Amino acid sequence: MINARISGVASYLPDDILDNEMLSKMVDTNDEWITTRVGIKERRILNKPGEGSSYLGEQAVKRLLESTGTKPEDVDLLICATSNPDYRFPSTGSVISYRCGLSGYAYDIQAACAGFLVALQDAAAYVRSGIYKKVVVVAAEKMSSMVNYQDRSTCALFGDGAAAMLVEPTEKEVGIIDGVFHVDGVGRDHLLMPAGGSVLPTTVETVRAGQNFLFQDGRTVYKHAVTDMLESTLDIAKRNNLTMESIDYLIPHQANLRIIEAVASRAGIDHDKVLVNIEKVGNTSAASIPLCIDQYRDTLKPGDRLILTAFGAGFTWGAMYVIWDL
Repeated sequence: MINARISGVASYLPDDILDNEMLSKMVDTNDEWITTRVGIKERRILNKPGEGSSYLGEQAVKRLLESTGTKPEDVDLLICATSNPDYRFPSTGSVISYRCGLSGYAYDIQAACAGFLVALQDAAAYVRSGIYKKVVVVAAEKMSSMVNYQDRSTCALFGDGAAAMLVEPTEKEVGIIDGVFHVDGVGRDHLLMPAGGSVLPTTVETVRAGQNFLFQDGRTVYKHAVTDMLESTLDIAKRNNLTMESIDYLIPHQANLRIIEAVASRAGIDHDKVLVNIEKVGNTSAASIPLCIDQYRDTLKPGDRLILTAFGAGFTWGAMYVIWDL
């Protein structure tokens, strides 16, 4: 039986840092308020004129190819998860692929903050089927492009970044073992960018009304995020005969420290088993889980049993069981 293993991981964060003190000079907030509510101290911002999410993704993919010794021409497929595409079309994946010298196919997935896990599930399916042997999954998010820095309820949350993984076949019982995903359109009005799409195209009026920025109903999102990530975590564990004691690490979407702590506590997972990096990077949407994994590379060991879980707009959520093999 052919399985799909993660054979490489790399990430990229822009150099510019926007910390809480700097943010407090832009909007009515302060370090204590932000840290207490969301657990974030700073976030990275891409301040490079003329560059968008593809630039972030390009850097992550190039690092991935170099670190794994993979030739660009050997990559069969690139799947890009992003909520911040460079353009409505062409796809950001196609731009990243071109910039990295890839010759295989490429496309985008839009599943908001759950996008990376959905893309990873797709990659695993391609590899298991034998259609492709080397698939790059990249999450690239220039979140600063959709944030209103006059809205203190959201501007403190988000940062820019990208991360990429290489998925390849293996005959070992390791890698991407299982995944469960859900979507419920009830969440549409609670987490979205109202304007800029075909329902409400961008006009002078939408810009003046701030409708081209991200909108979030924080209380509703918090409630659903905790409930849904918890249930999918317990579901994936049950499906694979895992207990919270037998799991080595839970790696959740880094949306809000209180959400992460609530999910871990209700699942009965020890705090030391929960990987968190939100303090230094903020919420990087689809990029958050692979960024966290790359930053904990020295902690993870071959054979570690990981549960990854995410929640995002849509509402879209799910969990994945991975046996680490790097």
